[in-house]
Amino acid sequence: MKLKETDSEIYNLLRNELDYQKSTLRLIASENYTSRAVMEATGSVLTNKYAEGYPGKRYYAGNRYVDEIETIAIERAKKLFNMPHANVQPHAGAPANLAAFYAFLELGDKFMGLELPHGGHLTHGSPVNFSGRWFKAVAYGVDKETEALDYDAIRKRALEEKPKLIICGYTAYPLIIDFKEFRRICDEVGAIMMADISHFAGLVAGGVYPSPAGYADVITTTTHKTLRGPRGAIIMGGTEEKGIKIDKAVFPGLQGGPLENIIAAKAVCFHEALQPSFKEYAKQIVKNAKALADELSAHGLRLVAGKTETHLVLIDLTPKGITGKDAQAALEEAGIIVNKNTIPFDTRSPFVTSGLRLGTPALTTRGMRESEMKYIAELIVKVLENPNDSELKLKVRREVEELCKKFPIYEDLSY
Repeated sequence: MKLKETDSEIYNLLRNELDYQKSTLRLIASENYTSRAVMEATGSVLTNKYAEGYPGKRYYAGNRYVDEIETIAIERAKKLFNMPHANVQPHAGAPANLAAFYAFLELGDKFMGLELPHGGHLTHGSPVNFSGRWFKAVAYGVDKETEALDYDAIRKRALEEKPKLIICGYTAYPLIIDFKEFRRICDEVGAIMMADISHFAGLVAGGVYPSPAGYADVITTTTHKTLRGPRGAIIMGGTEEKGIKIDKAVFPGLQGGPLENIIAAKAVCFHEALQPSFKEYAKQIVKNAKALADELSAHGLRLVAGKTETHLVLIDLTPKGITGKDAQAALEEAGIIVNKNTIPFDTRSPFVTSGLRLGTPALTTRGMRESEMKYIAELIVKVLENPNDSELKLKVRREVEELCKKFPIYEDLSY
């Protein structure tokens, strides 16, 4: 039986979500729209399979075709990121980062990562996360004046603390990372270099963001966000020797049966990212982000670091006297979906925040370009200047719906 007949409640909610995605502007930096091919693989018969182990070394029989699919996914990942070893089994970004810790650290070992309010991730040392509870996390931050990474300060901190591992790659940092400089710092203190490129992996694959390949000992990334694949992750080693440690960490260290339907979808995603058209897509993401940032700045909004060089824009709302939480809610009422975000040296909690994070991957997938970004920036400013004006928000919502109709998604999909 089909979903509509089996579970009408879930069917109707999925239909509502599809309509909602079609009629709103998705500016969540970590969201995107996958292709129909990726979704087809995700919902394939591979969801019926159990395949503990790795290709050619399974603990279950009947994995002949599963082995072929996973091998293809591995080879495509290695080619896409120019890495000698790839493990495509991690279920999500946090487990992939945990696997990196499992492979290269012992409980209680010291490591360095960017502070959460400065753009780091929970798994980079937050005290409420495994990384901060099970290991000794030493934080580094951005410069207070430039809001950019200060490599001299990071080096000094590393020399003082002598961490066993240093993480670079962030969730809310709008500038390019100097991977070569991180390699130098790691070599000087004898640390493992870990690059978490989850947010900008698609930009790396598209050649518009420097690659950590050749510098990092281990690279982790989600497969959605800018990479435009299924929700999942991969972890890659800079050498085969490190790859062996990674594989043991993922299985049997942390996971049992891999999600082979998602691995098939990852393979499809990597194939799409290897096409020339993906490079153009990646270029347009950055062009759109810069156009959005420039227009927001021109309308008086303060940008963290003063600009963007990536797919995301971080806004400091402090001069506007509105919190990130309130701004997020007001924009959502107007059909513009963003997320509240802490900013460097934020005085508000992560549940309230002083900032907003905006990203252009999803709108770029819809086909929007610089002119649409400028128009959207104007709509955002209107709402932020009048966050309690219900009539204005309704007017903007209608304008958003009209814009979305010009850039349709999933026209052949229905629930």
